[in-house]
Amino acid sequence: MTPSTVVDIGRQAVEITLMMAGPLFLAALLTGLIISVFQAATQINEMTLSFVPKLVAIFITMVVAGPWMVTLITDFARRLYESIPGLIG
Repeated sequence: MTPSTVVDIGRQAVEITLMMAGPLFLAALLTGLIISVFQAATQINEMTLSFVPKLVAIFITMVVAGPWMVTLITDFARRLYESIPGLIG
């Protein structure tokens, strides 16, 4: 196993992590933006008003994108396990 192989596997792992976290972060960002505009318009400064909708949006995003996320991580793990003989041989 060469150092470039280790770096390549690490790069792929980071890419998979970012691809899986992206939709969740985007949902939280958009929900937070909408709630912030609502709070600015109504002058309501309640912390739970921004927390609970973000939690719900992230949960809904996980339900919708969950199968894609599971497929993504299982494909990566399968490729990693299948490449073990070539890495140690």
